[in-house]
Amino acid sequence: MLYPDVDKHIHTVIEEGVPIVFTSAGNPGTWTRKLKDAGIIVVHVTASVKFARKAEDAGVDAVVAEGFEAGGHNGREETTTMVLVPMVRDAVQVPVIAAGGIGDGRAMLAAMALGADGVQMGSRFVCSEESSGHAAFKQYVLDSKEGDTLLTLKELAPVRMMRNPFFEEVRQAYARCATPEELKALLGRARAKRGMFEGDLEQGELEIGQVGATLKDVLPAATIVEKVMNEFKAAQQELASLHFG
Repeated sequence: MLYPDVDKHIHTVIEEGVPIVFTSAGNPGTWTRKLKDAGIIVVHVTASVKFARKAEDAGVDAVVAEGFEAGGHNGREETTTMVLVPMVRDAVQVPVIAAGGIGDGRAMLAAMALGADGVQMGSRFVCSEESSGHAAFKQYVLDSKEGDTLLTLKELAPVRMMRNPFFEEVRQAYARCATPEELKALLGRARAKRGMFEGDLEQGELEIGQVGATLKDVLPAATIVEKVMNEFKAAQQELASLHFG
């Protein structure tokens, strides 16, 4: 909901009969009722218990509890998924979808153990054949290592992105104590589109979660889903075979 023309997007969504809408980065009370009145299922992404409750009060059908590990826009509290999910689960009655750092079936099972009803995977599907991400960006993710993403731009809207020359410019801006206005000017417009969808690895904004460092291949989306479910079931069986006490 940070987009300047969000009202036009909402109008288009309703006009086209989109059945399910995920909202984020804004007040869930602003558009939830309008979407619900149009018969649309609404899910709101949150990074804190406080805003999960606000989303529930606004009438959403479910919330996404997105931890600090996630790519792109993130929460200022820097609460990790393992801490956030059970807190949100205990705080709301609507279904909870876990997000942030979930890239395989093992992590999916862990999220369920923490109280999630489902999971949301972003980074894993960036590296799918059907993803609209540029091939150069996908390869940059596959080549990344632990620690290659950092959370920055907290003065504007916290965002996790990968190290590249543009990120270095941001780092240098912080070193000279740049003002929020200077940071906005540096960020400019369409940086994310330039990096992730047009493949500018030098001056584009490259958003990906920490789990990107674990990804090793670009696969069809259906193969990813099948692989995740097989991993989930294998992890379930492994846990069931353990004897405690």
